[in-house]
Amino acid sequence: MLTEALLSRTAPLYERVRGVVPAFEWPAFAGDVDAILELKRRRNAVVLAHNYQTPEIFHCVADIVGDSLALAREAATTDADVIVLAGVHFMAETAKLLNPGKTVLIPDARAGCSLADSITAEDVRALRRQYPGVPVVTYVNTSAAVKAESDVCCTSGNAKAVVESLGVPRVLMLPDEFLARNVQAETDVELIPWRGHCEVHERFTPAEVREFREAHPGVVVLAHPECPPEVMAEADFSGSTAMMQDFVERERPAKVMLLTECSMSDNVAARHPEIDFVRPCNLCPHMKRISLGNIRRALETLTHEVTIDPAVAAPARRAVERMLAVR
Repeated sequence: MLTEALLSRTAPLYERVRGVVPAFEWPAFAGDVDAILELKRRRNAVVLAHNYQTPEIFHCVADIVGDSLALAREAATTDADVIVLAGVHFMAETAKLLNPGKTVLIPDARAGCSLADSITAEDVRALRRQYPGVPVVTYVNTSAAVKAESDVCCTSGNAKAVVESLGVPRVLMLPDEFLARNVQAETDVELIPWRGHCEVHERFTPAEVREFREAHPGVVVLAHPECPPEVMAEADFSGSTAMMQDFVERERPAKVMLLTECSMSDNVAARHPEIDFVRPCNLCPHMKRISLGNIRRALETLTHEVTIDPAVAAPARRAVERMLAVR
């Protein structure tokens, strides 16, 4: 049974999410939140949370939050002994690549990614044989083994800059077909795509966007570049989750719709209760495997630890570090 003291200790944290977490739900979260904060102190641990995590994780127990690029940058500089990645497995691998001497934990080892599953290291080797001499730019939404076969990684926020930094006329861009097609519209570099898709973003349709506009006059539509190009054409702005958040904070639209995973809207709305968020909720089942309960268990038992074969880690790390060097 929760004590008044525990509820009092966690009350300031609840204030961060009051607008998106009903008061009757907070007692179900408060015990885990309180325990996680104590375990982080005891373990010298940090929690890195992706923008698609639920608000009680994102706003109440995370130390570092953001998109894949922000998490990668911050993971490279943390002085914690233990890193808990509240996200999916490829993100935990990236954190481990950049922190080989630290303990990196993923609270649920089954938290995967449809994009990461769409391509293998052997696929990349076959593409190199098919396109000899053409450099490989690989989205961070891939396994360490795929990164190891690549020249440089990218995120949705820096993909164009990474592609153009190579100074070549032709690039293999893997594995998200829609990201490649959307970047192709902005660069003269010829991009050869793979046919991988994000199961969240590929479900958005142009007709759906038009229906929301009709139902919500004046709504400003922001789209993630993993959406199909036909959806991007219906949007008012496109960019990574970090760019979407920056847009909302800068422009303060009265009514906005984010075409991305549904917890993103909740996390931005928690900071901007004055903005009306229209929510077309496409949920990522992999992100939602992470919970307060399994973050707590990860810190209690130091599971599930992420390890990477050193022969894979070295070239994969180089690809990620080359990405981080691009501004």
